[in-house]
Amino acid sequence: MTTTMESLIGLVNRIQRACTALGDHGGGDNAFSSLWDALPSVAVVGGQSSGKSSVLESIVGRDFLPRGSGIVTRRPLVLQLQKIDEGQEEYAEFGHLPRRRFTDFSLVRKEIQDETDRITGKTKQISPVPIHLSIYSPYVVNLTLIDLPGLTKVAVEGQPESVVKDIEDMVRSYVEKPNCIILAISPANQDIATSDAIKLSREVDPAGERTFGVLTKLDLMDKGTNALDVLEGRSYRLQQPWVGIVNRSQADINKNVDMLAARRREREYFATSPDYSHLASKMGSEYLAKLLSMHLESVIRGRIPSITSLINKSIEELESEMDHLGRPIAVDGAAQLYTILELCRAFDKIFKEHLDGGRAGGDRIYGVFDNQLPAAFRKLPFDRHLSIQNVRKVVSQADGYQPHLIAPEQGYRRLIEGALNYFRGPAEASVDAVHFVLKELVRKSIGECQELKRFPSLQAAIAAASNESLEKFREESRKTVARLVEMEASYLTVDFFRRLPQEMEKGANPAAPAAADRRGGNPAPPPPVAIDRYSEAHFRRIGSNVSSYVNMVSDTLKNTIPKAVVYCQVKEAKQSLLNHFYIQIGKKEADALGELLDEDPALMEKRLQCAKRLELYKKARGEVESVSWAR
Repeated sequence: MTTTMESLIGLVNRIQRACTALGDHGGGDNAFSSLWDALPSVAVVGGQSSGKSSVLESIVGRDFLPRGSGIVTRRPLVLQLQKIDEGQEEYAEFGHLPRRRFTDFSLVRKEIQDETDRITGKTKQISPVPIHLSIYSPYVVNLTLIDLPGLTKVAVEGQPESVVKDIEDMVRSYVEKPNCIILAISPANQDIATSDAIKLSREVDPAGERTFGVLTKLDLMDKGTNALDVLEGRSYRLQQPWVGIVNRSQADINKNVDMLAARRREREYFATSPDYSHLASKMGSEYLAKLLSMHLESVIRGRIPSITSLINKSIEELESEMDHLGRPIAVDGAAQLYTILELCRAFDKIFKEHLDGGRAGGDRIYGVFDNQLPAAFRKLPFDRHLSIQNVRKVVSQADGYQPHLIAPEQGYRRLIEGALNYFRGPAEASVDAVHFVLKELVRKSIGECQELKRFPSLQAAIAAASNESLEKFREESRKTVARLVEMEASYLTVDFFRRLPQEMEKGANPAAPAAADRRGGNPAPPPPVAIDRYSEAHFRRIGSNVSSYVNMVSDTLKNTIPKAVVYCQVKEAKQSLLNHFYIQIGKKEADALGELLDEDPALMEKRLQCAKRLELYKKARGEVESVSWAR
């Protein structure tokens, strides 16, 4: 029984100490802090000068708490007692000073005072930030006690007016938790009806199920009076028993009376007291410690299922967090290279999903071809280029000193070549627009790749390599679409012009060419149109013919430019975006690979703390399960 009890309470103490070391002090809104809150503990509550410190020191068997007048406890003290084997040296450890052992308990008192002053300053201010202290001793029972600032009714000099409410709110934040056992300290030489501790415990625990009443200063009551009505539950009944305590007097403290000697004198007091001798076996600090330990063990037994459930929930959250943060990186070059390639593949997969429609963004490329390119073609200045004035000018300049005889072929060519050159701008703009979309998709893909988020250097390297490849693809695409335009301008479609009605000067004989064609057996072309080559109608017809040809070429380029852009940019980006990067990575040494996998220090620290918590909770689950099986 004792071994099982010590295992249960010791387990809770170990979990709480581990939580403390990892910064989980309770009060948070996640499963990590909730685990601390779910573990039962004992909060020591009482008014100032009610004897709280003396009760704690009696339970511990050591003189280690700061003393003085007024408010002495100005920060919560989470005191974890751990029983060790007989003969081992007693020592204490602070949560803020890990791995430093205190064997001189006067130095423990000084460190409590110094650590309090570090937060509150050398004033009478209070702070809710707890001090964590573990004491290992053969003379204690496994127990977690929380010493809280004493309740007060008025603010003294140096304290804000709100201190009364601040202390009550702080104490209430601990005792209102359903897993908190309340140790309500009241001095016996005062009316129990005025007890601050009982008043507060009644508010948070009206049934008195988790409140233990403690009466101090029984030896200081007026002669002829006693506290039997309280101790026997007639004045104020609790579900748990009342326990009387006789603390060391101020004279004993001044004389440095040993705590073990004080415990003997306390036992003698109750054994020889005519008022309390019949209750002697259920009085005193030693009995109180055992009573609390037994009750704590009982509470822990009842909480094992919920604690196990909460630990499992914490483990699930931590494992999910570890997956999000990523596992630690190996140090050898081959493993680092493998990791980099896997991360690149993860990025490349997301990038291709954007292009292929699995994710948003690729549709913007189609928008360039379906909207932007046709709109740019429609805005080209063909009306100005093919105006009568410009057609007359170009044709006249093309004729030179020798006017054209039948049709102004050179004028046609110059007009067409000039018009087709306008297509270069929209074609190159389409290339640039698709390039911009691809760059944006690279940026989005890097941001959406969860595995890459922990490696800012690798993110930057992938972005630079991708943009370098996209730039090469853009240059090749620019050359290709420029060739498409040049090809249209370098060789005109002859059949188009053969189907046009021929022109001839007024006064010429239109039958001669037709008769010649009939004699040759060829089908006759459309009859020539007699027109004055210096008239406005002549130049208007030339402009109309050129416009028809340009429209035909426009329809062709609307189809071929997107094909060229997709082939040179989109297809290449899907197939070989990081090919050059892979070649460069394969040549790097382990140190250079390690630089690419250099994580954000804050992220590394977060993963380390997460891994420690995960190890703690897995170990806690194993211990809880082993203890529950041993019941």
